[in-house]
Amino acid sequence: MASSDDESFFSNDEEHANQISEIRRFRDPVHDYMPFSPLVCAIIDTKQFQRLRHIKQLGTSYYVWPGASHNRFEHCLGVAYLAQTMVRHLQHSQRELNISDKEVERVTIAGLVHDLGHGPWSHVWDSLFIPKALPDSTWKHEDASEMMFDDLIATNNLSHSIDDTARTLIKDLIRGRRDENKAAKPFLFDIVANNRNGLDVDKFDYIARDTRAVDDRTFTSVSRLIHSARVIDDQICYDIKDANQVYELCYTRFSLHKRIYNHKTAKAIEYMIVDTLLAAEQHMKIAERIRDPKRYVYLTESILTEIQASTAPELEKARKICDRIASRDLYKSVDYKVFPWAHMSQCSDYFTPENIVQAAKNLKVPDDDRVEDKIVAELGPEHVIVDLAPMHYGMGDKNPLDSVKFYSKRNPKSCRAAEPGDISLLMPAVFGEVMLRVYTRESRFFGLVQAGYRECLKQFNPEGMSQSTDGTKTPILDSGTAASSSSSVASLSTRWQDNKFTTVGINFQPPSPGKGTKRGLGREGSGGSAKKRAVSHGTSTFKLSTL
Repeated sequence: MASSDDESFFSNDEEHANQISEIRRFRDPVHDYMPFSPLVCAIIDTKQFQRLRHIKQLGTSYYVWPGASHNRFEHCLGVAYLAQTMVRHLQHSQRELNISDKEVERVTIAGLVHDLGHGPWSHVWDSLFIPKALPDSTWKHEDASEMMFDDLIATNNLSHSIDDTARTLIKDLIRGRRDENKAAKPFLFDIVANNRNGLDVDKFDYIARDTRAVDDRTFTSVSRLIHSARVIDDQICYDIKDANQVYELCYTRFSLHKRIYNHKTAKAIEYMIVDTLLAAEQHMKIAERIRDPKRYVYLTESILTEIQASTAPELEKARKICDRIASRDLYKSVDYKVFPWAHMSQCSDYFTPENIVQAAKNLKVPDDDRVEDKIVAELGPEHVIVDLAPMHYGMGDKNPLDSVKFYSKRNPKSCRAAEPGDISLLMPAVFGEVMLRVYTRESRFFGLVQAGYRECLKQFNPEGMSQSTDGTKTPILDSGTAASSSSSVASLSTRWQDNKFTTVGINFQPPSPGKGTKRGLGREGSGGSAKKRAVSHGTSTFKLSTL
């Protein structure tokens, strides 16, 4: 006999009532039992979907948080369940919307397959590796999701259940292409991929699942938000009494990006994995697999094991990087700073490995703390990584609540945006920032790279950036003239202060795994005495005109 949960899963439609006995229920640690129809289960039971068992949801965060071992597989099940739950809630609570059972199933399938095309280590693949391996490509994992969905339908005889109309709608729901599908109900596009304000069941699931995985359960109101949802003016709105829950969701998203997804060690390993794949690319042709579903279906994180187990001499460089990851001999974060959102493009243009290396090579330091000539000569842009990570609440530098409409119990048929006093007066002044982190691939360059970066920081003036004839960026002083002397540079130094918590000496080298601290550490974690720590930036030969 079907349980009450099973009965609520389907409407009173006779066709679906006959299928209750065929429902499969998946036990999930986040959402408890998740019931799915035979068609949804048929998609789950394909090699295209089962591939997601081998793609980590949090990518390299698993190297930092051992509990973050969950995969895209269970995340997609969770998104399908929440999509199904929300659309069923709307179907039953607002019958005037005329949501059909077919629409319910298509929204559920969109939630299920929305991440079907994620590559190994998730966003490491399409945000870091593919742009470098295929610089002229505009490929994104959404392209692969559509490709794999088409292949899944064709190779598993599902075209009779998912016709072209259904397939088009499902793809549009995944992309949030509301304007491209005029035949569909507009509010359906707010469920899986909400491009209006970012509030969708994809975020509901990954925020709940990821916080649980790192044992930080700060957001637990998924069910409340779903049952608060109501369609007004063709968009999903929420009860004003749940506005703080919406804010908490947005804040938790920011917090996860700040603390977990962009953790300095996880990011270091990301770059090591990318370097491994790039080193192996010429021999293994990894990037070429993105356009062939027959090869893509086997493209998982096992590729790292394949490289490690190889004996081909062409893969020696790649194997060495893998060995460094395994022995925790990681790329080192030498410094970081948080910048205003408005300076993102200037930071990207200005803080480059080339500029940092040039600044480091041109530094003039006291004789008693001089860096070995060999180290200075060998330092090159290939030893420096600049990571620029935008951090926000889900809508860039905008308050996401400005794009959310609310209703009240007393007036459930009209909606409007909430005013500050309707929610809280303790809102952040800004909702976006940029985290800039500088890494070195070799520990011996640690102190030198930090000194070079800090010299660049002294001269960074985002309010005035001119472009020279050779295309390089030149900071401009407030007077409108290019900075060219150490005295001019000094006038900018009060704008951007060095990070006192990360300061080391110019000769500092961090300890290797299993070894003690190397030379260069002294009082307050910096190199040697206060005198030795000082780098004579005022007499630096680093020239602004070359930036």
